Amino acid sequence: MASYRFDVFGRRLAIERVGERWHCYLVGNEGKRRRLELAVPSEVTREELAQYLYDVYHEDATPTNGDVVEILPDRA
Repeated sequence: MASYRFDVFGRRLAIERVGERWHCYLVGNEGKRRRLELAVPSEVTREELAQYLYDVYHEDATPTNGDVVEILPDRA
């Protein structure tokens, strides 16, 4: 299972690929995850996830939270 995290206009989302399907979760400040009712088409590739999230949530953009950014795991 592949898992990716994104900051989507100030909200943290976790997106996981399980088989042919994407599963989406809202991640709270304490790290707890809650299932998010977001349908990501199975044909969306990992490289296209940030753009897809931007397209879906662009109306949530603010002057201080104006983009979708992948949160990369620490390599330390």
